[in-house]
Amino acid sequence: MKLILLILYFAVLIAIGIYCRKHATDVNGFVLGGRSVGPWLTAFAYGTSYFSAVVFVGYAGQFGWKYGIAATWAGIGNAIIGSLLAWAVLGRRTRIMTQHLDSATMPQFFGERFGSRPLKIGASVIIFIFLIPYTASLYNGLSRLFGMAFNIDYSVCIILMAVLTAIYVIAGGYMATAINDFIQGIIMLGGITTIIAAVLKSKGGFMAALDGLARITDETVATTPGTFASFFGPDPLNLLFVVILTSLGTWGLPQMVQKFYAIKNEESIKKGTIISTLFALVVAGGCYFLGGFGRLFSDQIDVAANGFDSIIPTMLSGLSPLLIALVVILVLSASMSTLSSLVMASSSTLTIDFLKEVCFQKMDDKKQVLSMRILIVVFIAISSILALIQYKSSVTFIAQLMGVSWGALAGSFLAPFLYSLYSRKVTKASCWVCFIFSSVLMVANIFFRPSFPVIMQSPINCGAIAMLAGLVIVPVVSLFTPKPDKKLVDNAFACYEKKTEVAQKTALGK
Repeated sequence: MKLILLILYFAVLIAIGIYCRKHATDVNGFVLGGRSVGPWLTAFAYGTSYFSAVVFVGYAGQFGWKYGIAATWAGIGNAIIGSLLAWAVLGRRTRIMTQHLDSATMPQFFGERFGSRPLKIGASVIIFIFLIPYTASLYNGLSRLFGMAFNIDYSVCIILMAVLTAIYVIAGGYMATAINDFIQGIIMLGGITTIIAAVLKSKGGFMAALDGLARITDETVATTPGTFASFFGPDPLNLLFVVILTSLGTWGLPQMVQKFYAIKNEESIKKGTIISTLFALVVAGGCYFLGGFGRLFSDQIDVAANGFDSIIPTMLSGLSPLLIALVVILVLSASMSTLSSLVMASSSTLTIDFLKEVCFQKMDDKKQVLSMRILIVVFIAISSILALIQYKSSVTFIAQLMGVSWGALAGSFLAPFLYSLYSRKVTKASCWVCFIFSSVLMVANIFFRPSFPVIMQSPINCGAIAMLAGLVIVPVVSLFTPKPDKKLVDNAFACYEKKTEVAQKTALGK
C-alpha cells in the first residue's frame, strides 16, 4: 500500500511536469508562468513553499517539546503575519512594481529599482550561498520518516527526492511547480488533520491528552505545574522570537516573495490572501499543535541521544500502516514543494542576475532557460551532497540550519524590499548596510556562537533580531547617505499612478 501510493504520487508529479513544458519556453514562462497564475495555484504555491519537513519534523518537534501547547502560537503567527499581512502589505505592490521594472527575481528588482548592477550581483550571491543550507535541511526531516516506514537507507531517500523534483521542475518550470504545489497542498491539508485526530485518539482524545500534558513537569524548563498546557508556555520570550523568525521571515525570502510576481490579477490577490491564510492556519497551526503533545510520548523518546528531530517520527510510529504512508507522502509533498521553489529561485537568480550580468551579457532567452535547467541540477546535487555530509556528521538539528538561512536571507532583504515598495527615500547604501549586517551576523553566529550574548546564541533568536534590526537600519542609514536619483525613483513609482477602470462595486466614481 505504501509503495503503491508513492508510485502513483510520483507518476502524477512527473506527468504534470511534462504537460507544462509548453509554458516553459522563455524566461517569463519558465520563471513566472507568464504572470498568469490564478489565486488557488498562487496561494497553495506560497503555502507549500512556506512549510516543509523542517517545520513538520524539526520545528514542530523541537518547539512543541520546549513550549508545549503554546507552540501553536507559531502556527497562528505564520497564518496572520506570514500569510495574511504578507499578502496584504506586499502582494499588490510587488506585482505592480516588478512588472513595471520588468524584474523576474529579487536581485533584478534591486538592480532596476536602484539602478545598481553591483547591488543586483550582491543580492544574487547572498541568495545562492544561504539557500543551500536551507535546501540541505529539507532532506533531513525525511530520513527518519522513510526509515520508520520503509526501512531504507537515507541516501536512497535523498537521491529519489532530488531526481523526481529535478525532473518536473526542469520540464515544466514555475507552472509545473505551481500545479504540483496545489496537489501537494491538498495532501498536506488532509494529512495533517487526519494525523492530529489519530495521535490524539491514541492518547484518549483531546481533553485527556491536554490533561496528561498539564500533569507533566520538567524542572530544567519550569517548576510551575501545568506549564506545558498553559496559554504562553514556560518561556514566552523565546517563543516570541520563534514567531518572529518563522512569520516575519517570509516577507524577505526570495522564493516566497517571487510568488507575488506571478499573480494574474486583482481578484487573484484578494482570493489568494484568504486561501493562503486558511492554509497556513491548518497546516502550520496543526503541525505546532501536534508537536505540543510530544511530551506525552517521553517514555519512548530519548531527546538527549536522538535529538529533537526524533520526536514527531516517534509520535507517529504507532499509527496504522495506511496512516504512516499518508505521513510519508505528506512530509514528502511538503519538502518537494519547498525544494522546487528553492531551486527555481536560486537557478533563476544565478542565471539572470549573475551569469547574464557578469559573464554572458548577450545571453538570449533560450540560453537563459537552458542555463536555469542546468543550474537546477547543480543546485539539487550540491544540496543533496551537503545533506549526506550533514547526516553523517554531528549536526542533528535541522531547525538550526533553517534558522541561519532564514535569518541571513530575510534579515538582508526584508527591510530593503519592503521600504523600496513604499518609500522614495530608500538609498543604495542602506541596502548594502542591511545586506552586509545580516549576512555577517549569521555567519558569525555559526562560527562564534559562544561569544554572542545568551539571547542571541540561538540562530533562531539571532535571525529574528537580524530582521528587526534591518527595519531600523534602512531608514536610519537612508537619512545620512546620498539621496537616490529623483528620475529613477519617479520612474519606479510611476506604476502606482496609472489610471485603471474598475467596476462600480469597487469604487463609486463621481
